[in-house]
Amino acid sequence: MTEINETRLPGVGTLHAFGCHSGDRIGVISHHAGRREVVIYDPDDPDRVSETATLTPDEARVLADLLGGTSVTERLDDLRQEIHGLAIDWLPISRHSPYAGRTIGDTALRTRTGVSIVALVRGGKPLPAPGPAQALLVDDTAVVVGTADGINAAALLLAGGP
Repeated sequence: MTEINETRLPGVGTLHAFGCHSGDRIGVISHHAGRREVVIYDPDDPDRVSETATLTPDEARVLADLLGGTSVTERLDDLRQEIHGLAIDWLPISRHSPYAGRTIGDTALRTRTGVSIVALVRGGKPLPAPGPAQALLVDDTAVVVGTADGINAAALLLAGGP
């Protein structure tokens, strides 16, 4: 049986990763807000992610069904961490984001989703309390606070969805 490695990601959720017989390494990041990211690691650098697909909770369930279910589904559902309706999540700024290279203010994120960007992580270093003029760069991670639904909407917005 394939060994699954579980890593808690403070403020994010949990990473479940495993190695494939082909030599590929795959992981699933389960965010506290319910969003999932499927990651495929670079074969030349096991700590670098080469591909990412972000899934809504519904899309993650569909993929799990297509793959024949999973042994960790029930545990993943318990990862949601909300404090009185408040959720915290980390949202990646990919090269496909319409806001890459633009400012936080350009997103109108708080007005459109009720979610606030409380920090950015750039090159492994935190940029706390960024203002509306702060640029969002490719490979930044936006640390956001809001409701779970608002965070899901913010993830779609930053990814270029509806």
